[in-house]
Amino acid sequence: MLEKVDLSKEMSKEEYKEKMTQLEARIGRLQRECKALKIPVMIVFEGFGAAGKGLQIGKLIQSMDPRGFQVYPIKNETEEERMHPFLWRFWTKTPEKGRIAIYDGSWYRRVLIDRFEKRTKGRELSEAFHSINSFEEQLTQDGNVIVKLFLDISKKEQKKRFEKLQKNKETAWRVTQGDLERNAKYDEYAAMMEEMLFKTDTDYAPWTIIEATDRRFATVKIYATVIKAMADQIEKVSRQAQKKEALDQETEDHLNVSEVAREADRDLRELQVSILSKADLSLKYTREEYEEKLDKLQKKIEKLHGELYRRRIPVVLGFEGWDAGGKGGAIKRLTAKMDARGYAVNPTASPNDIEKAHHYLWRFWRAMPKAGHVAIFDRTWYGRVMVERIEGFCTKAEWQRAYKEMNDMEKDLYDAGAIVIKFWMHIDKDEQERRFKERQQNPEKQWKITDEDWRNREKWDQYEDAVNEMLLRTSTDYAPWVVVEGNDKYYARIKVLKTVVDAIEERLKEK
Repeated sequence: MLEKVDLSKEMSKEEYKEKMTQLEARIGRLQRECKALKIPVMIVFEGFGAAGKGLQIGKLIQSMDPRGFQVYPIKNETEEERMHPFLWRFWTKTPEKGRIAIYDGSWYRRVLIDRFEKRTKGRELSEAFHSINSFEEQLTQDGNVIVKLFLDISKKEQKKRFEKLQKNKETAWRVTQGDLERNAKYDEYAAMMEEMLFKTDTDYAPWTIIEATDRRFATVKIYATVIKAMADQIEKVSRQAQKKEALDQETEDHLNVSEVAREADRDLRELQVSILSKADLSLKYTREEYEEKLDKLQKKIEKLHGELYRRRIPVVLGFEGWDAGGKGGAIKRLTAKMDARGYAVNPTASPNDIEKAHHYLWRFWRAMPKAGHVAIFDRTWYGRVMVERIEGFCTKAEWQRAYKEMNDMEKDLYDAGAIVIKFWMHIDKDEQERRFKERQQNPEKQWKITDEDWRNREKWDQYEDAVNEMLLRTSTDYAPWVVVEGNDKYYARIKVLKTVVDAIEERLKEK
């Protein structure tokens, strides 16, 4: 790809001024339209050192409202960032809907500079490419515009610019030893860039090569590329709104089709395998058995928690289940002997306004643990394929693609060294009703029961179908689902603790 680029392209001062007058006005207008339509925009600047990324970012933002964008300079990972999965620091920097994020360097550092300096190697490289493509696909499917700009200059031009910077005391600091080494091995580094462009040039997030020898030419092409991407997305969103209006006018036909779909769903439900139906809810322990096992397991967890910290192994535990299924009780016993400085329990409620303004996984990425710590989620990202699916809080297309998105996120966690386990706390409908009534009659537990809990019971069959599909499609060898037979709370708590202990001990053997 790069060998075909004509780096001799240039533009006269007169032509530049004429074009920029129009482009600057357009980009300001498009920024306002993106804000109004709540379209998030991500602009990535990558390329050779001294190609002018900082200069071009400065020129681009001159025509934008500074209240609507943020620039992120991406350098070496901080100690905190190194202790999290590779994409953590980028998920936390994704823009809210209607805002623009500009990246001077990006997630591509992992497959470029880090690779050149041999910090990324072997299997990590292929994992990084997969994670990058998945990251960009998830964001674009959620409505983000990703503009990726690769600034290209020749070895000779790069060396000339480095020498010019080094001659001036005020700019010499900008040329690092790493820059000089990459210039000395320009062809080797260019080959890495070529592979990166080939493996990550996708229809949803394509690369645009910017011939950056002539800075005026580069500026105009960058403006034109960003403008086209924003305009295309605005047109797409507008067309989708018009299409929705047209569909709303065909209500009667739509209802007829919906009835056919519901009948098909009922037919399929009878044929599908029910994972939950295989659970033996008669399993139980006596109080004496429970207390004996609990004491032993909690002592083990206390010791293993210290080993996790010492060996810098992160753990992610997700708890889902029926209302009153025993999530809170299991979490309480699990953490009873753990060092409070080394774990966090994250209760998941309905997303707030800030969380709604981001991709639905954003709030969960922010809570992922650093190396050696444990993150426990009381309700998880799987709400998208359960409550959001059933209650209509997301579209069918959104929850259908969520299975892959969640599998990919959990694979990223696993690749970063995390132990990932997901628990479904399972009880039957009669046991749930008994627990609901017990809560209502106990003044100290009445806060646990709401009208919404009773309403959800009316949709038990729908939730059961959704849960079975979720378990089938997202239980993997790297992030398994564990169905916990929970009619007996003693049995459920012991199974959770034993599963966690076994998983940690197995990982420590590998280490």
